[in-house]
Amino acid sequence: MQIARVALDVPLHRFFDYLVPEGEQLSAADVGLRVRVPFGTKSRIGIVVDLPPSSDFPVAQLKSIEAVLRDLPALPADWFRLNEFCSAYYQAPLGQVMLSTLPAGLRRIDPPKARTRQHTQKLPPPHEPPELTAEQQVALATIADGGTGFRAYLLHGVTGSGKTEVYLRLVERALLAKQQVLLLVPEINLTPQLEARVAARFPGAGLVSLHSELTEAARSRNWRAALEGTARIVLGTRLAIFTPLPDLGLIVVDEEHDSSFKQQDGMRYSARDVAVFRARERGVPIVLGSATPSLESWANATDRRTPARYTLLTLHERAVENARLPTVQRIDTRLEKLQDGLSGALLLAIEMRLLRGEQSLVFLNRRGYAPVLACTNCGWISHCTRCAANLVLHLADSRLRCHHCGFESRVPKACPSCGNQDILPFGRGTQRLEEVLALRFPQARILRVDRDSAKSRKQWEVLVEKIHGGEADILVGTQMLAKGHDFPKLTLVGALGADAALFASDWRAPERLFAQLMQVAGRAGRAELPGEVLIQTQFPDHPLFASLVRHDYPGFANEQLKEREQAGFPPYTYQAMLRAEAPQIADSLAFLAAARAWPPLAAHAEVMLYDPVPMRLARRANLERAQLLIESPSRRALQAFLSEWGVALAAIKAPSRLRWHLEVDPLEF
Repeated sequence: MQIARVALDVPLHRFFDYLVPEGEQLSAADVGLRVRVPFGTKSRIGIVVDLPPSSDFPVAQLKSIEAVLRDLPALPADWFRLNEFCSAYYQAPLGQVMLSTLPAGLRRIDPPKARTRQHTQKLPPPHEPPELTAEQQVALATIADGGTGFRAYLLHGVTGSGKTEVYLRLVERALLAKQQVLLLVPEINLTPQLEARVAARFPGAGLVSLHSELTEAARSRNWRAALEGTARIVLGTRLAIFTPLPDLGLIVVDEEHDSSFKQQDGMRYSARDVAVFRARERGVPIVLGSATPSLESWANATDRRTPARYTLLTLHERAVENARLPTVQRIDTRLEKLQDGLSGALLLAIEMRLLRGEQSLVFLNRRGYAPVLACTNCGWISHCTRCAANLVLHLADSRLRCHHCGFESRVPKACPSCGNQDILPFGRGTQRLEEVLALRFPQARILRVDRDSAKSRKQWEVLVEKIHGGEADILVGTQMLAKGHDFPKLTLVGALGADAALFASDWRAPERLFAQLMQVAGRAGRAELPGEVLIQTQFPDHPLFASLVRHDYPGFANEQLKEREQAGFPPYTYQAMLRAEAPQIADSLAFLAAARAWPPLAAHAEVMLYDPVPMRLARRANLERAQLLIESPSRRALQAFLSEWGVALAAIKAPSRLRWHLEVDPLEF
């Protein structure tokens, strides 16, 4: 009887042996096929990973495969190597990793039947490439000189400098060489415009997109096209990094600094870091692009003490002739009384844009009407009963919502504690800002763009169309508007609420704030319409704002790296985080304490384990949460420790409702 070893989506670090059914004979070429197998009382989809000559279990105990699925080619060897790397590095069961990277439709026992239909997609007219700037030519020549093997390039270009055009020229080269290209973007909202540009430039190249808003059938169809090689360009969000591409010749990661590339549940991988590994393993070039690169990538490109891991390419100027970067000014809010959170200078600047028929953006990265509803009589505050957080007031639909667990309730007509009817919102979000601006400028057309007004890709596209069509005079938006969008009439950006991140307990907060403000500032102005950015702050002399005024990302990044090196923070040390959550905080802390007390720890001298502590958001969705930080100056030493420690963690006896996970290279603390 032939034996097949099968990977299944279960939280165990092992594979499962099955008998190949009569009438089937598997060969080495069939490793990588999907199979349907019995598991417990149900059937599951698995992947054949080996055809061993024997099993550690008696043949009589082995169950038979129910069906060998030959509707797809076998998954290739490099796809296995990619999953094996992720399983080992991120400390996740290999079976779970493999199955989680497949489209949902290919993991189902009874996948929805895709209707066969003729595609009558209307292709955009061919797009004539613009003339390259001198800096773009240098970047492309440098990459060409690097050859076709692995090399990592960090393309640092100011907003509007033409990074996308560099990508497209590289795609053109790859297509001419009969290669496939993988383009990664951080969010679904960034795919339509890039997809349109790629389709216009390469109308017959076989472009497919992969992201979570596609139907199961569409995602499976596009994934299959990539595996079979008929799709030559794959554009997708982070999960697309696992798409099998037999002719892969180039990987591009746009907005590489964006935290959306980090998966926050299941296997907590960084798609950017996995992309670098995949490029190295396949021997192909990778381009990481950003106006504000992550400090890890910047260090890889600029650290002079070791050979640079990345080649730095820089675009200093905007690509359109005579286009200038916007002027950035700091408004000292200590010197004037704000009018509903808005300074006189910002209000005057908005008024001037209205008179000139130009658009303004007021940026506030806090959605809702107000962060909290409170009673001034007894001190009641709209706390979430499930989380250690407040319910946010959403006045548009008269709801109080928790932005952490999703709980919501009606807005009370009176204080639930003392009955006082004079309960008030404190602070402001985008909804309140929209209301204030509507009262101040009644003649203006105001458009709010946040997660509440753009819950789906279609809603987002409608809003973007309105902005491009000149149907809005004042935009009120969160970070959704800060990334990669070109609005020709937008000449003013006002940034509110930036000070909170300057002194946050999270040491990554300044990096995120600088990137956010640089990105949103980049929305202002183009060639014939110069832009202006006004930042309201009580700390106008802070070095971060000084760097913003100069558009000096390198200066900011280098200072941040000096501080991190002195403090022993990444990228000069390597970290992992063990988190636990349970109905009682004592159980979470006890589990972490037991993990920290692992006896062989003394043998790992280069690894430090900190004390277990409650998380900043100590309770979420009725679970009490705690964390334990693991740190080492050596990545190799940390990985060796985690591999041994992970086995010990699984053996710790814990309450049935306790859940834990281990995250490597954590972003959130």
